[in-house]
Amino acid sequence: IQKLCDRVASSTLLDDRRDAVRALKSLSKKYRLEVGIQAMEHLIHVLQTDRSDSEIIGYALDTLYNVISNDLEEEEQEENSAKQVDDLGSQFTEIFIKQQENVTLLLTLVEEFDFHVRWPGVKLLTSLLKQQGPQVQQIILVSPMGVSRLMDLLADSREVIRNDGVLLLQQLTKSNAAIQKIVAFENAFERLLDIITEEGNSDGGIVVEDCLLLLQNLLKNNNSNQNFFKEGSYIQRMKPWFEVGDDNCGWSAQKVTNLHLMLQLVRVLVSPTNPPGATSSCQKAMFHCGLLQQLCTILMATGVPADILTETINTVSEVIRGCQTNQDYFASVNAPSNPPRPAIVVLLMSMVNERQPFVLRCAVLYCFQCFLYKNQKGQGEIVSTLLPSTIDATGNSVSAGQLLCGGLFSTDSLSNWCAAVALAHALQENATLKEQLLRVQLATSIGNPPVSLLQQCTNILSQGSKVQTRVGLLMLLCTWLSNCSIAVTHFLHNPANVPFLTGQIAENLGEEEQLVQGLCALLLGISIYYNDNSLENYRKEKLKQLIEKRIGRENFIEKLGFISKHELYSRAAQKPQPSFSSPDHMMFDHEFTKLVKELEGVISKAIYKSSEEDKKEEEVKKTLEQHDNIVTHYKKVIREQDQELEELKQRINTLTSQNEQLQATVTQQVSQIQQHKDQYNLLKVQLGKDTQHHNSHGDTFQMNGIQTEEMSKLKEELEEWKNKHELLQGQLKEKDSVIEKLNSSQLDMGTTEQSSQTGKFGGLEHNNELQKELEMLRNQIQLQSVEISKLQMENQKLQVMNTTADPMLRDGSATAATSSELEGRLEQEIKELKSEVKALSEEKESLKQHLDSSSSTAAILQDEKSKLQREVAESKKEQDDLLVLLADQDQKISALKIKLKDLGVPVEDEDDTESGDQGDEDEDGDEEEQD
Repeated sequence: IQKLCDRVASSTLLDDRRDAVRALKSLSKKYRLEVGIQAMEHLIHVLQTDRSDSEIIGYALDTLYNVISNDLEEEEQEENSAKQVDDLGSQFTEIFIKQQENVTLLLTLVEEFDFHVRWPGVKLLTSLLKQQGPQVQQIILVSPMGVSRLMDLLADSREVIRNDGVLLLQQLTKSNAAIQKIVAFENAFERLLDIITEEGNSDGGIVVEDCLLLLQNLLKNNNSNQNFFKEGSYIQRMKPWFEVGDDNCGWSAQKVTNLHLMLQLVRVLVSPTNPPGATSSCQKAMFHCGLLQQLCTILMATGVPADILTETINTVSEVIRGCQTNQDYFASVNAPSNPPRPAIVVLLMSMVNERQPFVLRCAVLYCFQCFLYKNQKGQGEIVSTLLPSTIDATGNSVSAGQLLCGGLFSTDSLSNWCAAVALAHALQENATLKEQLLRVQLATSIGNPPVSLLQQCTNILSQGSKVQTRVGLLMLLCTWLSNCSIAVTHFLHNPANVPFLTGQIAENLGEEEQLVQGLCALLLGISIYYNDNSLENYRKEKLKQLIEKRIGRENFIEKLGFISKHELYSRAAQKPQPSFSSPDHMMFDHEFTKLVKELEGVISKAIYKSSEEDKKEEEVKKTLEQHDNIVTHYKKVIREQDQELEELKQRINTLTSQNEQLQATVTQQVSQIQQHKDQYNLLKVQLGKDTQHHNSHGDTFQMNGIQTEEMSKLKEELEEWKNKHELLQGQLKEKDSVIEKLNSSQLDMGTTEQSSQTGKFGGLEHNNELQKELEMLRNQIQLQSVEISKLQMENQKLQVMNTTADPMLRDGSATAATSSELEGRLEQEIKELKSEVKALSEEKESLKQHLDSSSSTAAILQDEKSKLQREVAESKKEQDDLLVLLADQDQKISALKIKLKDLGVPVEDEDDTESGDQGDEDEDGDEEEQD
C-alpha cells in the first residue's frame, strides 16, 4: 500500500498513476483501515489534478467509497464489531470533510456526464451523508448551486444513476427543512411523481418505494412544502395509486410496502399535528378529487391484506377528522352486502369482535373517534340509534347504538373499553346529547323491569370487573357527567353510588387499583363541581363533609393526582391516535386526558372551598347571569329597532319614488297646458281676422261656416280641459291616500322605541315636502280657473257675434231657412258650452275643498311632529338615565369579578368585552339621535 501511494504521488506518467490507483481500489475492500490512513490524501490530490482522465477519477472515487462506506464491511463483520465499523466510517468521513473544498470538488465531479465518474461520485456523496449527515448538509447548503446540481440526477436517462440520485436526496433531505424547501422548489414533486407513474404506481419495484420515502422526507413536518404540494395540484395525482381491482389475492410484498408508504404519505398531509387550516384545505382537496372515495373503496373491498386494511382505516380517519363534508360522505358509505349496511356499522362490528386483530380494532376505534370529532350531526345520529323511539323493533338490522351497548356489556374487557370510549366521544362537548342519553333504557333479563344505561354502568362498576372494563366505564361516566347538572342529579339519585365511590377511594389497594381510585375521585369531584344542589341529601356541602370524614381532603387530592402521574396517561396525551403495544396498556383515551387536565385543578379548589365561598360564588354567578340576560335583552331590542328602522327607510324610499313620479307628471302637465295656451292664442288671432274679413253681407255663408268650425274646435278644447281636470282630481285623490297612509303609520309608530324615532322625523320631513307639492298643485288649479274664466269670456264674445249676425241673416230672403237652422245650432252649442262651464266651476269648487282638507291634514301632521319631538326629548332623558345605571352595574360587576379572582375562580373576560361593546353601541346610538 505504501509503495502504491508513493507511485500515485511521484509518478509522472498518467498510466502509472492510474494503475496504482486501480491497485489501491482492489486492496481497499480487504485492507480498509490501511488504505484509508495512507492513501486518502493522495486520492484527494488525484481528484484535484487529474480531472481530464475520467478513468483514474472513477478509480479514486471507488476507492474512497470503499474506505468510507460501511455497507460492504457490515455484511462481513460480526455483530460485536459493528460499532467499531461505524466508528471507522465516521472517522474517515470526518477527515474527508474537514476541508470543505473536498465536498465542493465532489459536487463538481457529480456534474460530469461520464458514467464512470458520476455514478461513483453519487455513491460516495451518499455515504458521506450517511456517516456525517448534518455537517455535509451544511457544506452543500452553503456551496453555490449545491442542491440544484444534485437535483439534475433525477433527470438522468440512465436508471442506475437516477435511482441512486433518489437515495442521495433521501439522505440529503433528512431533518433539514431548508434543504427540503430548496429541493421542493426545484420541481422535485413533479419529477418524483413522474417516476412513480413510469414505474407502475403501487405495482412498481423498489424505485417506487425510494421515491415515496423521499416524498415523505420532503413533506413530513414541513408546512411550506405541504402547502406547495397542495397548491401545485399534486394531491389529484395521488388518486391513481389507490385503484385496486376486484381480484385482490396474491399481492406481492413490494406492492404491500408501496401501498403502505402511499397511505402514510396521505396521512402526512392531513396529520392532526399540522396547522388546522392546512389540514382542512388538504382534506377538502382529497374529497373533491375523489381520493377519499377511492380510499373508502379499498376499505370495503374484499381480499385486501390486513395491514393495508388497518392503515387504510387510519388514513380515512385522518382525512375525515374535523371536516364536516368528508364526515357526511363517510356516513353515507355502504358496505357491498345484502342488504347494504353503513360502513360505520360494519367497522363497529369488527371493533367489538374479540377475534379480530388488536391493531385493526384500534384503527376502527380511531376511525369512529375521527368521525365524531367536531361533528354534532354525527354524534346525534349515533345517540339517536339508542333512543327508544328510533330502535328498530323488527330486529332485522343492527344499529351502531346496539353494537356499542353490546360491546359495553360483553365479557371481553377490550370490547368494554373500546365501546365505552366510543360512546364517550359521541357525548363530547354536547350537553343536549348527554341529557338525551339519560332516556336510554336497557332490558337486562326477562321479567325484570328495564334499567337506565347510567344505572347499568354503575351496576357493572360495583360488581368488581376487570380493571380495563372499570377504567373504560369510569371514563365514560366522567365525560357524561361533566358540564351536565341533570346527569349529575340522576347519578346521585341512586343511593348506592356515592358510598361505592367513597369506599373505593378510601381503601389502600395495590398499584393496579390506584388508577381506578383516581378515576373514582375524579367522578366524585365532578359530582360536586357540577352539582346544582337539587337533591337535599347530596348538596355540595354535604358531599364535601362526607369526603372530609371518610377520606380526608389531602388523601382525596392525592388519589386524584394518581391519574396524571400514570405513565399510560402521558402516552395517551401525546397524540389522538390510540397506539398501544399490547391490549393491557389500553387504559387512557386522548380526549379524556384533556378533560382530566381541565378538571383536576378546579376540583381541587372546589374541595377546599367553604360553604360561604360557595354561596358568594353562586351569588356572583347569578349576578353575572342577570347581567348577561340584561345585555341579551338590550341586544334583542336594538336588533328589533334596527329592523324597524330598515322598514321605515324602505317606506320612505318608496314614498320618495312616488313623489318623483308625481313631480314628473306635474311638469308634463304644465308643458301640455303651455302648448294648449299657445294653440288657444293662435285660434283667437285667427278668429279675430275671420270676423273682420266677413263683415260684408255677401260673405255671410262663409262667416257662418267659419263660426261653426271654430265652435267645433272650442268644443274639442273644452273636452281636453275637462280630461285634464279629471286627471288632476285623480292625482289629488292619490295624494289624499298617501296622506292617510302617513297618518296611520305615524299613529302606529307612536309606540316604538327611541331609536326608531329618527325614522319618524324622516317621515315628517317627507310630509312637509308633500305639503309643498300640495301648494304647487293649488297654484296650478288657480291658474286653470283663470283659464276657465277666459274660456267663459270667449264664449260670451261668440254669443255677441251671434246676435250681430242675426240681422244680416234676416236681410237675405234667399238664406232665411239656412239662418234659422244656424241659429238653432248656435243656441244648442251655447247651451252645451254653458253646461260644461258650470260643470267645470263645480269641479273647481270640489278641488278647493280637497285643498282645504289636505291643508288641515298637514296641520294635524305638524302637531304630530311637535308631539314626537317632545317624546324624543323624554326618551333621550330616559336613555341617559339608563346609561348611568349600566355604568353603575358595570362597576359592580368588575368589583365582583375581582372578588372572584381573589377567591381563585376563573373568570372569562368576554363578558367585559361584550358589555364594553354594548356601551359603545349605546353611545353611538345616542350620537346618531342627536344628529
